[in-house]
Amino acid sequence: MADEQMAAARGGSPDGAAEDVVGEVLSAPSDTPAYAAPARPLDAIDRDILRLLQTDGRASVRSVAERVHVSRANAYARINRLIDDGVIRGFSARVNHERAGHGASAYITLKIVQNSWRTVREQLKALPGAAHIALVSGDFDVLLLVHTPDNRTLRELVLTRLQAIPEVLSTRTLLVFDEMDMNADPGP
Repeated sequence: MADEQMAAARGGSPDGAAEDVVGEVLSAPSDTPAYAAPARPLDAIDRDILRLLQTDGRASVRSVAERVHVSRANAYARINRLIDDGVIRGFSARVNHERAGHGASAYITLKIVQNSWRTVREQLKALPGAAHIALVSGDFDVLLLVHTPDNRTLRELVLTRLQAIPEVLSTRTLLVFDEMDMNADPGP
């Protein structure tokens, strides 16, 4: 995107007088393949930028530049490269699920029919409250994180939705009693 277009998108001028917010101005393409090309090595500055953006995805490019001790143009170029390379896949908000009306959270392990991952993944993505889906190794095949309004809704999700998927052989539900976001700013 040209500087003029970026400036217009952030409501400022091309000379950078207005503060550009990374999470609002820059956006990662949703169709970036996970393994499109070999990843370029990240240096200490790239890792610092990633750490800062994981803590505050709305940090301005100016703020990121100041905190990692590079020019604004350098920070902007590095962030765009991280996006283009698929290292940064997008920007999002961290949600307190309980305050958002989802008082029950659980990790659900699933054993599935061999070679049915793609089919199962698409069905799991459609589940209400599905937050994270991973194909894993070990005693089970899939790890699913869900957030539901209450335990009754969670029970219905497991017993009627998950166990109705023909490729799901078995499930085990692990209730989340407490959780900590490792990327959250600890605050004062």
